[in-house]
Amino acid sequence: MVTSPRSASTGTGPARGGTGKVRYAVLAVLFTGIAINYVDRATISVAMPFMSDELGLSDAVAGVVLSAFFWTYAAGQMPGGFLADRLGPRKMLMIASLVWGLSTMAMGLAWGVASLIVLRLLLGIGESPAFPASAQVVSRWFPRSERSFASATFNNGNPVGATLSVPLVALAIATFGWRWAFALAGALGVVWALVWWKFYREPREHPGVGAAELAHIEHGQEAEVPPGEAVSWGQLFRFRAVWAMMIGFFCVNFVAYFFITWFPTYLVKTYGLSLLKFGFYGMIPGIASMIGGWCGGLLSDHLVRRGVSLTVARKIPLVGGLLGTSVIALAVVSPSMGVALTALSASYFCSTFAAASVWALPADFAPTPGHVGSLGGIQNTAANVAGIVSPVLIGVITGLTSSFALPLLIAGGVALTGAAVYAFLLPPVRRLRLG
Repeated sequence: MVTSPRSASTGTGPARGGTGKVRYAVLAVLFTGIAINYVDRATISVAMPFMSDELGLSDAVAGVVLSAFFWTYAAGQMPGGFLADRLGPRKMLMIASLVWGLSTMAMGLAWGVASLIVLRLLLGIGESPAFPASAQVVSRWFPRSERSFASATFNNGNPVGATLSVPLVALAIATFGWRWAFALAGALGVVWALVWWKFYREPREHPGVGAAELAHIEHGQEAEVPPGEAVSWGQLFRFRAVWAMMIGFFCVNFVAYFFITWFPTYLVKTYGLSLLKFGFYGMIPGIASMIGGWCGGLLSDHLVRRGVSLTVARKIPLVGGLLGTSVIALAVVSPSMGVALTALSASYFCSTFAAASVWALPADFAPTPGHVGSLGGIQNTAANVAGIVSPVLIGVITGLTSSFALPLLIAGGVALTGAAVYAFLLPPVRRLRLG
């Protein structure tokens, strides 16, 4: 007689034979949501060269507009992670997607700098819970031996969304104008919110999950911390691991947000590409980054299944990925657009190669399952301070020097710093405890 999945024990060993694939369906819907999240946030980057002409935006002002999103996005990470832990990912992601979708649609009505900044701030609020809540979904639906790949998959919504936004938004602009491009992108977020609310349930509540898959999911899941050992939300900042996660992810994102914010303008201004050529060539680094994310996740999970310590399995892609990310600086001395694109593609590949393990760390270190969203929000707060600093710094330096050379060199140095942080500051991977 088949045991009901609702009665499966958390101590059950891994199921033999087929375990079901509902968790991958959940992951696919989550990945789609993050991809839409990035289409909505990156639409302005693709549209910026055309918006700047109509609205009269200088490079420095455009940098401020691009950066404004990250002011509330970074500030909202810790509250967003806290709310995700309290409300659960079903409610949190539905509400978040409605807010970011509607604010993106409204951006098509912007008439100047002030309205753009206000709407970018609202977009940042809406998108801030997305990644902490996604890390929470992975921790609930996947055992440790599959989490790095699962984390890589939802995180790959980043480059997929950013990459798709280049040709799709460029086509929408060429066909309808930049204002309609925002309306169409935002509508995707609203539709996804309704799909997520209808589809998502916790593993023990999902009607499609069988006993074998539930046992597989729950095997090796973190046990609750006994009374007296629990770590409060604020106490997380007392751990070296948390600071290493914050600083390291700052370095990852400092480079990644060049691709999300200034890369389209870099191609247009440096190489004088037409809209259609820009739409084609602009996809290349994004495609490389998709492959990099899955490669990093598969490698880390493979090492865990081979019995390698979790510390080594996470640090190899983290440190190696950031070392490779530093090749972004080689674009400065590249003799042609083809060589520059190769260096940039390799850099973006390595950035997402590292990011797969970045998003596995909250579940690895969380003192209880109820801290995964909060810990993810904490590290993503620091990561998105880079989103505030990077666009403004690049815009100011580019405006002063009329070149992207110095910003690319700085990005390479930041990547090397991140590699050192993960190598030497991040302690052995284990559940955080007081004591």
